[in-house]
Amino acid sequence: MIHWLQHSTGGLLTLAAVSIAVLLVLIIRTKMEPFIALIVVSLLTALAAGVPVGTLVGTAQKTSDSLLEKGFGGILGHIAAIIGLGTLLGAILEKSGGARVLTSALLRAFGERRAPLAMGVAGLIFGIPVFFDIGIFVLAPLVYVAAKQGGRSLLLYCLPLIAGLSVTHAFLPPHPGPVAAAGLLHVDLGWIILMGALCGIPAWFVGGVLFSTWIGKRMHVDIPAEMMVEDETLDGNGQTPPSLGLVAAIIAVPLVLILAGTFGSIWLPKNSALAGVANFVGTPAVALTVAVLLATWLLGHRRGMGGKELSELSANALRPVAMILLVVGAGAFFGAVLSATGIGKAVAGSLGDAGLPVILAAYVISCGMRIAQGSATVAIVTTSGIVAPTVAELGYSQAQLALVVVAISAGSIIASHVNDGGFWIVSRYFGMSVAKTLKTWTVLETILSLSGFGVAALVMAFL
Repeated sequence: MIHWLQHSTGGLLTLAAVSIAVLLVLIIRTKMEPFIALIVVSLLTALAAGVPVGTLVGTAQKTSDSLLEKGFGGILGHIAAIIGLGTLLGAILEKSGGARVLTSALLRAFGERRAPLAMGVAGLIFGIPVFFDIGIFVLAPLVYVAAKQGGRSLLLYCLPLIAGLSVTHAFLPPHPGPVAAAGLLHVDLGWIILMGALCGIPAWFVGGVLFSTWIGKRMHVDIPAEMMVEDETLDGNGQTPPSLGLVAAIIAVPLVLILAGTFGSIWLPKNSALAGVANFVGTPAVALTVAVLLATWLLGHRRGMGGKELSELSANALRPVAMILLVVGAGAFFGAVLSATGIGKAVAGSLGDAGLPVILAAYVISCGMRIAQGSATVAIVTTSGIVAPTVAELGYSQAQLALVVVAISAGSIIASHVNDGGFWIVSRYFGMSVAKTLKTWTVLETILSLSGFGVAALVMAFL
């Protein structure tokens, strides 16, 4: 029995299925923290597969070569700085009033009739540097204003916004999910930005514009009475808001630099000085450091924020990042175990025999993880760990790997329901019952997921 479990394809696949089932039970039924559950399941899976203890956790004299430390350290070295810097950038933009400037300018530019589209574009742009929930907290008051002026259902204004926030959170760096998947599948972030935008924007249009318009005309939701809207023209320091051009430029800086680094290495002469510069400034951590320094000076110090205030802002912004990094590290350890045990090769062989495309398999696994436990980040990290050994065997190009990441990200947002924190944020902030939230937000997330995956699969077919 033990030999079958550790050395046969059927046994390894059984071990993989059992390990995922145990993981879900620990997270869903026992309410165990996902990063602890991932560590426990990874250790048990490795021991059941016959991985030597010394290989798994090292020895008292040396642990640096162990699966445990390599799994955690390898991915955290890649993403910790990126996620931390991205979080700081979003916090400074939020504190300075940049979100209000951006959204107000879009509302003026699009006009009252196209205010829903303006809210959607605001979600897409401001969703790049800030987390999903922060985007709602900051921009919701502007949604109430637009809905009150338009005199129409709140859904016409809030759904395009949250569709934009959801798409950027799932598909684009520096958000934890796509950054972690890029690290696990060894994809340059420039390709993630390119393919994430290529697949995410059409998905946002289908869900955030077409569906939102359709459902908004058929279901009326009033502005929550308890949500009082204040007309703020000053930021927290008594300063007038920053200019639209400054806010847009700071958001664009890291994206432009990362893309320059990725494609400069392809188009510029190798070993040239210009290629070296592009490679340096295009390194994600460097690009985000430049953006954070610019934001700190232009939106912070020059607008009256002192060192103490900026330090407190940074501390508060980074506090929730710790749990995200722990989950990502534990997920990477799980992936390392799956690779070391031979489970990854068994999965790859089974997919090949079944004729199931890897991009579809990745999407389905991610969907299952998302529906079962609710967290998009956990779904992305776990799925990436499962498919990484399989993908490594296929010799995919960077563009193809990026599309696999997009498929995983798309699966991670499908069918948001009561086990997802985002479900309750949307429900409470926009005054919707559980039934209405299921009919609107849950359907919207499913449309975004299916549309994003559909575009990724279509592009994959031509590569």
